[in-house]
Amino acid sequence: MIKGHKISYQSQKVSILKGVDINVGYGEFLAIVGPNGAGKSSLLNVLANEIKTDQKQDIYFKEKIISRWNLEELSKHKAKFSQHNAQDIPLLVKDVVLMGRYPYFSSQPATEDFVVVEKAMQKTDIVHFQERDYNSLSGGEKQRVHLARVLAQLDNDIAHRLLFLDEPLNNLDIKHQHKTLELIKKFTKNNNTAIVVLHDLNLAASFADKILLMEKGEVLAYGLPEEVFTEDKISRAYGFPCSICKHPINESTMILFG
Repeated sequence: MIKGHKISYQSQKVSILKGVDINVGYGEFLAIVGPNGAGKSSLLNVLANEIKTDQKQDIYFKEKIISRWNLEELSKHKAKFSQHNAQDIPLLVKDVVLMGRYPYFSSQPATEDFVVVEKAMQKTDIVHFQERDYNSLSGGEKQRVHLARVLAQLDNDIAHRLLFLDEPLNNLDIKHQHKTLELIKKFTKNNNTAIVVLHDLNLAASFADKILLMEKGEVLAYGLPEEVFTEDKISRAYGFPCSICKHPINESTMILFG
């Protein structure tokens, strides 16, 4: 689906990414994890074609250099949930979600667009406040509105879609954290791909197919959760001791700090 080789990036002469290799297949749920300042969000932004790297380094999306895609067409194949969304949007909730359908109409939305918006709001449990002013919502509710927006953007007949999410669990309660990851997992089951920046290692281990562990702008480990989440690698990345065990219910890798 998407790949890059030796990705490097500097900001104000500070090295943010250092020779990162990445290759994410169709139908994969990749979680990018690591401590603060590891370069997770910067890598996501580079892959999403939102910031340019320092040198001639091509990111390939569906075997085509992503910078060569027509932007309008690209917006129908990939969407991005940002860590920092606008907090002041003078619109009703349903109209914010409808923004995800902008690539599909020029002046007036069609019936299909409204159907897709309704479905996205149902998935994210926000139907009951669709008529409310977006600015009246809590932080967690706003997160779910923007999740609905990006899901609406990719709900079409185009196959093999790519979803980027930068810390989508911020401000969410436990129930909606799990529901959000279940939605993302279901999205990838249809041969779509999701690349998600997460802070909760146990949730990453439970839901992701692959893990990319970053440290100081470099890839410390890349592979299956049980391969990446070892005591040595996690303790090195976070500078904090941990122990590994199996989750008593689903047998996934479980990380305990301290």
